[in-house]
Amino acid sequence: MRLTTFAKSIYAAAGLSVVGAMAAAQDVTQELEIIGQPTPGATGFQPAATELARDLQWLDGMLLVIITIISLFVTGLMAWVVLKYNRKSNPTPATFTHNSPLEVAWTVVPVVILVFIGAFSLPVLFKQQEIPEADINIKVTGYQWFWEYEYVDDGVLFASYMLQEDELEEYGYTQDQNLLATDTAVVVPVGATVVMQVTGADVIHSWTIPAFGVKQDAVPGRLAQLWFAAEQEGIYFGQCSELCGKDHAYMPITVKVVSQETYDAWLVAAQEQNPA
Repeated sequence: MRLTTFAKSIYAAAGLSVVGAMAAAQDVTQELEIIGQPTPGATGFQPAATELARDLQWLDGMLLVIITIISLFVTGLMAWVVLKYNRKSNPTPATFTHNSPLEVAWTVVPVVILVFIGAFSLPVLFKQQEIPEADINIKVTGYQWFWEYEYVDDGVLFASYMLQEDELEEYGYTQDQNLLATDTAVVVPVGATVVMQVTGADVIHSWTIPAFGVKQDAVPGRLAQLWFAAEQEGIYFGQCSELCGKDHAYMPITVKVVSQETYDAWLVAAQEQNPA
């Protein structure tokens, strides 16, 4: 029995209804498409589901172009120097010690490139760090090795554990979602601004949803924040992204983005079955 299974029984014994949260979340989110999921053998990003993710992916593409140009230029320059100034082609070496215009150029050009990159990357960073007014506030606490979620304005509290292989079908998942799917999910309405208050209860964890473009360390004794506004209904997966112990690989994250009507129905059920 994996430790997370043992933790479920401890959590339930403390008076927090895990099964209730499972039913409340599952009943209203059966028909959702799985969007934010890793693809075996793929090297690109997951489809961007937020403005933050689109910004990050565009910035990554721009930097890749700049890096490629620089790499090709340096490789070509090295090849030209090797061919033109080897001993056979140039038996009499030059005697100069410096070239002022060239030295100015290789100082100024990198500065210009870095300023150009900063002009685009800093606004992306500021957009992530400037937390807007929230439609929904959720406190997420990382434990070894599961997540706890509290909808602080709505009085809902539940824990989220990774599903075992023999539980996936019961919850509407397939084997493709093994190690990704959880028994309960964060449920949010499409288009809503969600602010997550992130902390850790024991060691440092990290709450991450790649398709949302968000990642925040959960540090014990500190409250950090992230925000997102998902633009498409569906199921999105993430995982703890900070090495946190032997079961670090077994504390995934599931977020279900639903319509406002579905969210309202889920919230009513969750408030009855899993009050904070």
